[in-house]
Amino acid sequence: MTVRELVLWGATGHARVLNELAQQIGWRVVLVIDNKELPPPLGDVPIVVGIEGFDGWIERRVEGEPLRGAVAIGGNKGSDRIALLSLLAARQLLLPNLVHPTAFVALDAILGIGSQVLAHASVCSHAHLGRGVIVNTAASVDHDTELGDGVHVGPGAHLAGEIKIGACAFIGAGAVVLPRLVIGAGAVVGAGAVVTRNVAPGATVVGNPAHATGVRYAD
Repeated sequence: MTVRELVLWGATGHARVLNELAQQIGWRVVLVIDNKELPPPLGDVPIVVGIEGFDGWIERRVEGEPLRGAVAIGGNKGSDRIALLSLLAARQLLLPNLVHPTAFVALDAILGIGSQVLAHASVCSHAHLGRGVIVNTAASVDHDTELGDGVHVGPGAHLAGEIKIGACAFIGAGAVVLPRLVIGAGAVVGAGAVVTRNVAPGATVVGNPAHATGVRYAD
């Protein structure tokens, strides 16, 4: 049986998370790329710098199975994830959705290209994830919730049903967002916050109940 080979862009902690996921599903990480020189995060898996380093590695690679790529960048960097997905696609890499075997994804949920659903996370009925979305460890996305491109739902965060979250928003670890709310593009919900009202694009909200820091809630 041929082992599927995976290239990761990003050489910090999220690379180790995706490497473990890859091992769980029988895949193998064969290269890590980062924009700066860093120690190899995965033992003997080689690391190169930037797209030039990747192109050089490709030239030396013996032809085999089609390469797959994933962006191993977490945090509040959704726009970076989307840009890097486009860069990998331009190099003809396949961009799979990565779902940990312990995660739950409903049969009628939709996952956009390059999405990641990590260990013990849940994506429920009729949820719709855009490109490059991360649903991190033990987070949950309930029914009919829509996540825009580049959204990151942090570990242990809970999104109730029928929520809409704009592109590249970040939901911090352990946060709770109540049903039918709208979180604007680029907004940040702080760790442990409980969101009870809509959040304006670009706003940062913290606390219980969540309140804006410097930017008002949307009406």
